[in-house]
Amino acid sequence: MLFRVSLSMLGNTADAEDAVSETLLTLIRKNISFKDEEHKKAYLITTVRNKCRDILRYRQKYDTSDIDLAKDIPYENSYGEISEILKTIPEKIRVVIILHYIEGYSTEEIAKVIKRTPSAVKMRLKKGREMLREKYRKEYL
Repeated sequence: MLFRVSLSMLGNTADAEDAVSETLLTLIRKNISFKDEEHKKAYLITTVRNKCRDILRYRQKYDTSDIDLAKDIPYENSYGEISEILKTIPEKIRVVIILHYIEGYSTEEIAKVIKRTPSAVKMRLKKGREMLREKYRKEYL
């Protein structure tokens, strides 16, 4: 789950693996006790998103064009053409779509993870579906 979220945000396998590794190291180092598995998942998702943002900020600050060879390689995942379109959708909407449709989280669970209301999550899902539909029609139909 963490890998898919980070892959959707970063677009290449190496950076996604780095983000997941850093997230798990953070969990181990801090030795946090959680109330239940849902709190642990929320913590991990939030942390991996932050690690991905750090990597994206680093890319903007420093020229990584020579290093980032995997940028032109399509996603290595199971959701095919849609993953290419997901790259073009804003992160806050993309993460909600992935958590709901790929990871199977409910809108209430996503709301807790991203610290928004369930209605805000539903609106992001609606906007995301509209964006996906529009971009898919332009690209593939």
